[in-house]
Amino acid sequence: MAATLAGSWRGLSSPLNITEAELDRVTPLLYASGSAALGWWRVRQTNLSATPSAAVLHQAYRLQALQSAIHEKKIEKIFRLLRQASVDAILVKGWLAAGLYPDGALRPYGDIDLCFRREHFQTAKDILASSEATDCWVDPHSRFSELESRSFDELFARSRLVDLGAEKIRIMGSEDHLALLAIHLLKHGAWRPLWLCDIGAAIESLPAEFDWDLCLGKNKTRALWIICAIHLSQELLDADIHPLPMSHRAKELPRWLVSIVLRQWAAPFAINQPPMSHPKPMASYLKTPRGLLKGLRARWPNPIIATVSVNGEFNGFPRLPYQLGNCALRSAEFFFHRLNTLG
Repeated sequence: MAATLAGSWRGLSSPLNITEAELDRVTPLLYASGSAALGWWRVRQTNLSATPSAAVLHQAYRLQALQSAIHEKKIEKIFRLLRQASVDAILVKGWLAAGLYPDGALRPYGDIDLCFRREHFQTAKDILASSEATDCWVDPHSRFSELESRSFDELFARSRLVDLGAEKIRIMGSEDHLALLAIHLLKHGAWRPLWLCDIGAAIESLPAEFDWDLCLGKNKTRALWIICAIHLSQELLDADIHPLPMSHRAKELPRWLVSIVLRQWAAPFAINQPPMSHPKPMASYLKTPRGLLKGLRARWPNPIIATVSVNGEFNGFPRLPYQLGNCALRSAEFFFHRLNTLG
């Protein structure tokens, strides 16, 4: 998977050293994880382009090209409706991430992630629930946990307007977007290869005026997370991290982190991720304890997720304390929720 996707966001393909048998094995994984079009981009100019697996990847690219055009029309409509109601919105991830690639069809996305001012949030939700917007799948946010120390006003001040059809679309600034992509990757355990491709594409297309101090932020722990994610894109996908400040380029990734990511990429399916990987809700075990141990095993946290959940550091130390801390936090949340429900 890593070899196939290395440098896949570039206009000119990097050398691809995999066999037809290896492409056959990786194609279902590329397809399931949303990376099939990137797989086609990698093989299209090689002797693998005429293989049956390449045909599958090419078909995925064609489908994504159609979906991309449809999504853009919906984004344009949503921003028109919001503009008419004088509601500010910042678009993140999805379409913005797709713009980092040489072809927007290479990066699939489903929902439209928008961030709103708190005072506009209910109005925005009403607009999104209107009959005109029912065909648009929008995920509204008033904040992002990944950027919890950055206010909407700060994000808005660093955002910029771009043209999409007849509308002006406000998109998140490059510094905040790279920070969001990096922390989002780690927050969700880095199970999806596409997210690391986004980071590779972002780091290799930074504007000349990019401000690393703004990107890394004031929280030292989160700054190190961002740097860690960037180094991970270099380690696994051959991203060029030359834009990273010299003082941050010599970071050595803990081997457990690389190992965990590659292990997940061997089966990058959403059904393997929480909460879909949980057999049934924990509350059900209070009435019927049968299967409790299986349920607890399914909830044992991914070391990457556990580290982020307790604001830990990505270093060479064992992850068990972080995993136990994650379990303690989730247990407390569960029991407080039960008490509130019963109360």
